[in-house]
Amino acid sequence: MATILEISRTQDVLQELGRRIRQVRLTRNETIEVVAKRAGVGTNTVRRLEAGRNSSLESLIRVLRAHGRLQVLDALLSGEASLPSPRAIAKLQGKARVRASKDPSHG
Repeated sequence: MATILEISRTQDVLQELGRRIRQVRLTRNETIEVVAKRAGVGTNTVRRLEAGRNSSLESLIRVLRAHGRLQVLDALLSGEASLPSPRAIAKLQGKARVRASKDPSHG
């Protein structure tokens, strides 16, 4: 399984997130209907999320909460100390790090 950092296209990231959300549901042995009802969203919304199709942030939050996984957002946004450094990200991506220009005319 690829990490999210190794995926370059936004659509591929959405599909990977959808695959992971689906896997949580299947691990819990739940139907789409059960998750949708608990999340307060329609079954098509859950299907769209699991298919990696564009969906609202509100729907994602509702489904994560229904799965008991809302803490992943808290962990994601808990501060820079828990996030990888730009240097670590570049190393994972195999790219040379480029410093931002201090010249305001570049941009």
